Amino acid sequence: MTEARGGHGHSAPGACSVLWDRAHAPAPGTAAQARFWVALEQPGPWGREAATQSHLDPDVGSGLDRLCAEHGGRLLLIRRPGAHADRRGSEGQRVYVAGGLTDRPWLLEADLDLPSQLGRLPWPALAAGDIDIVLDAVPELEEASDPVLLVCTNSRRDVCCAVRGRPVALAAAQARPGRVWECSHTGGHRFAPTGVLLPWGQTLARLDVDLAVEVLDAAERGELPAAALGPWHDRGRSVLEPPAQAVEAALREQLGELDLIALSTTAEPDPEDSTAWRCTVSHRDGRCWSVRVERLMGDHLPESCGKAPVATWSWRVGPASLV
Repeated sequence: MTEARGGHGHSAPGACSVLWDRAHAPAPGTAAQARFWVALEQPGPWGREAATQSHLDPDVGSGLDRLCAEHGGRLLLIRRPGAHADRRGSEGQRVYVAGGLTDRPWLLEADLDLPSQLGRLPWPALAAGDIDIVLDAVPELEEASDPVLLVCTNSRRDVCCAVRGRPVALAAAQARPGRVWECSHTGGHRFAPTGVLLPWGQTLARLDVDLAVEVLDAAERGELPAAALGPWHDRGRSVLEPPAQAVEAALREQLGELDLIALSTTAEPDPEDSTAWRCTVSHRDGRCWSVRVERLMGDHLPESCGKAPVATWSWRVGPASLV
């Protein structure tokens, strides 16, 4: 396992992400679960709970956060990398809506006059990936021309995200303007800098500037770069359960499969072992594999800066058998 190539800020020696890096803790199977993503621009500072602790109307923020969660999705706030001035002009607030993650991911965008316009989203249809119903309900939305990368920089959740994430977001945004955003908490600050690639919901760990740019360039082809494969960077796709994330990431690396939608994975608990799952991975070329995965307890490490160490866990993925 190789470490990231640098290009982010340096956290204190005892910071959670530094300790997890030193332990070479694997990232697969740790992506936040979401069937869809709603990313809303909100400049200015964010608190620990960004949806209600920012300059966004807290009633609007809490309502959108609740509706996303109730339908299996995730709300993020985003802002442009760099100075966090709270722009109060009339240019509107950018929003991205990503859905269809189980089959054919799609990404919509708009510049909204009022964030409350997102309340018109047809939440069941969004969860089901029905792009036509979403577009009919919110006609301000249109299909985005390019994928986007969201890099967590929410310091009030964990300082590692700001110290390590902000330099990556800024430099990558300068290299690929308009396609990189800072975002609120994505989960997993112990793997900072973390990122979410939309529309696929592919979640990444330990980003550096070079890798962030490679991810965006490969995404133009609907792929991941080879450098993002493996347990150091690949946390998994958000639409999958954690054991399925781990198995799919392992098989993707084994096959050298770069296509972001080539694989689909399901997981069922092993009736004979409460710590294991049986996963089925299907390739769109017709191949299918059966894989057993176990959840293992590991060393004690802090999951967040300033918190006491807790028992960590990881996934042990067994051999893949063609079926």
